[in-house]
Amino acid sequence: MKRNISLLDDCKSLFQFINYFKRECPDIVHGNTPKGAFLSMLAAKLTGISIRIYMCHGLRYQGSQGGMKVLLKLMEKLTCLCATRILCVSAGVKKTLIKDSICKQHKLNVVFNGSANGIDTSYYNREKLPDLNIWKTKLGINDNDFVYCYAGRIVKDKGINELVNAFDRLQQILQEKIHLIIVGRLENNLNPISKETEEKIKNNTHIHMVGLKSDVRSFMAISNVLVLPSYREGFGQVLVEACSLGVPCITTDITGCNEIIQDGINGKIIPPRDENALYKMMKWFYDYRDDKVKIMASNARPTIVKRYEQYKVWNALLSEYQSLFS
Repeated sequence: MKRNISLLDDCKSLFQFINYFKRECPDIVHGNTPKGAFLSMLAAKLTGISIRIYMCHGLRYQGSQGGMKVLLKLMEKLTCLCATRILCVSAGVKKTLIKDSICKQHKLNVVFNGSANGIDTSYYNREKLPDLNIWKTKLGINDNDFVYCYAGRIVKDKGINELVNAFDRLQQILQEKIHLIIVGRLENNLNPISKETEEKIKNNTHIHMVGLKSDVRSFMAISNVLVLPSYREGFGQVLVEACSLGVPCITTDITGCNEIIQDGINGKIIPPRDENALYKMMKWFYDYRDDKVKIMASNARPTIVKRYEQYKVWNALLSEYQSLFS
């Protein structure tokens, strides 16, 4: 499959799915991501597979406009129509599917407390990480510096323009005392950040663009706060990862994120697309780094262990699968 919409390529992928399902005759087809779920659910319906599960990670149409939004919404409706069961990664996703008349409530379920896979808290454990001073030294970060971190795709809808601008404003006041680590791949082909933001990242020695990493733990762990100022999410897995490492978060009041972060407990919630609110909150974290932020850091890991421990999510998913055969 190709990620972007392409009528010819998508038709080819659909026929490949149909041929594969005819040959293998699976009992269950479980589809993920907008494109993967759309094609697999449609093919499974056409080939008569009785159990068709769509794992809805988020709603892509929420970040689109005009004709593209109409098309993506129609694809979402068709996916849900072809599926026999829709598992939502958050209560917010479920609520939106109902509110936007995408799917009837009886097909929808949120497994455990949400997420697609939970989190292995033994892996995302600060105590099991190697010496973090190695990365601090490489990036030129001193022990008394305050570090903000972002991890994810570097695109406009993740709030990168607002994040870099807010950091730039804050740095004008605090000078050399703060750093911003950006972990992820710059994507210029779809939903790119502004050229001005790219220039600010390139020219600021306290903004560290480290690229795409298979292991983000050390970058999160050397940070005082993770910032995810996204416009839309289905869940917000990086928030779970950061909190599991004992790092509080700043995030936006959007689907999924406002379920993981409990305002004032393990982080803070701000409005989306609001650079000024983000700037004020980033400054608040610096100002209260020795008391209120430390309390939120101590709360961060327990909130995740309780709600998203992986084996608990897996057991709940197993029960969901078993219930489909009863």
